[in-house]
Amino acid sequence: MKTGRPTDYKLEYCQLVYNYCLLGATDKELAEYLEISEATLNNWKIEHPEFIESIRAGKEDADARVAKSLHKRATGYDQKVDKVMQYQGEAVVVPTVEHIPPDTTAAMFWLKNRQSKNWRDRQEISMDIAPITFIDDLE
Repeated sequence: MKTGRPTDYKLEYCQLVYNYCLLGATDKELAEYLEISEATLNNWKIEHPEFIESIRAGKEDADARVAKSLHKRATGYDQKVDKVMQYQGEAVVVPTVEHIPPDTTAAMFWLKNRQSKNWRDRQEISMDIAPITFIDDLE
């Protein structure tokens, strides 16, 4: 038999934390959102497997969406756009395909993190120092 105060945990918190994790929430932010301490949040993770799974799924889904967007941005893509033009005084909507070129910053970020051996910023400095001759040595 457990003693102490009854838990404030509710099953509906699973959906709430999943959604909040999709927005990028950290554990600290989750605790603040639920108006509990981080220690209580950690206890709920241990005591309620569905709760920790909701947090894990929300964070993984959010990370996957960001990775997909970063990859798309790094490689470039085509998007459908409706352009509004004027023809003989009338507005005409023309469906077009606009090409978004690759973004070099996104590509560099991706490669530095995924292939750091080949793409990390290296600063190799070699210095050849000539011997110093002092005026006293010349005499």
